[in-house]
Amino acid sequence: MAHQPSSQPRLSPSSDTEDMAEMSRVLAPRLAYFAGVARTEHVTRAAQEMNVPQSTLSRSMARLEQDLGVDLFARHGRTLSLTPAGRTFLTSVERALAEIERAAEEVRADADPTTGKVAFGFLHTMGAETVPGLLQAFRADHPRVRFSLVQNYGEAMLERLRAGELDLCLTSPVPDAPDLVARRLDEQKLRLVVPADHSLADRRRIRLAEAADEMFVTLEPGYGLRRITDDLCKEAGFKPRIAFEGEEAETLRGLVAAGLGVALLPPPAVPRPGVVELTVTAPRAAREIGVAWLEGRPDTPPVAAFKKFLLSRRGSLLP
Repeated sequence: MAHQPSSQPRLSPSSDTEDMAEMSRVLAPRLAYFAGVARTEHVTRAAQEMNVPQSTLSRSMARLEQDLGVDLFARHGRTLSLTPAGRTFLTSVERALAEIERAAEEVRADADPTTGKVAFGFLHTMGAETVPGLLQAFRADHPRVRFSLVQNYGEAMLERLRAGELDLCLTSPVPDAPDLVARRLDEQKLRLVVPADHSLADRRRIRLAEAADEMFVTLEPGYGLRRITDDLCKEAGFKPRIAFEGEEAETLRGLVAAGLGVALLPPPAVPRPGVVELTVTAPRAAREIGVAWLEGRPDTPPVAAFKKFLLSRRGSLLP
């Protein structure tokens, strides 16, 4: 059957992003209507099943065919039958609608107050005791809430927060950025960790300046703890000489035990043999731990509940 040229611009396949976006905007609302008409092969019956005016369906099908530039239906009085092009299109449309419905079910399930999901990130040093303890305490009142957990260094977690892959993250230092909301939760003292046979090992306290001639093992640049280490050494009047840069605090503690150098680290979950941990008296050696989330993003009920729980632990976050 012939169609008159539409007053609307004809959309054709294109690699241009704007054309693709326009095509999606025009076609998407009509796909469910098309599937309903194709299933019944009768506009009146489809309109009754979908509870929409028959005229709406008729206009929608005509415009869809105009936009695609092909006939999807052959008309036989009040009934319709799919053309070969219509059958091909229906296969893809049903697959697309099923995927949309699956996605809708998934996001509804993730937002469920009782069984929803929280995407939560945390530092490597929080993984041994702090985070397991938090989850256990939270799940006492919310036993069916699910967690998607990410363990990484601070900057990487903030990137995933901005990308929408995380709802919340525990990080240090507490970020100060216009697109983020951050709340300080606790403070963790750092210690100078030295080998057990080191000349400083019989000390309990030390000024960081006394370690100016030591080799340091540290985390890689970009890690919050590395930045804090560099800043504390600078405040103490020296630039640390680096023997090794790693990705995980307990690896550094092991390398200290092996005699590779000294390190500024938070307390271990379990005391490690082969090292001695000294209190740093000057400068004040500590790091702030905070929770961050994206400014302006609405919380689902499970995320809101976990955020409220974390904020309630201000001052008592760490074991």
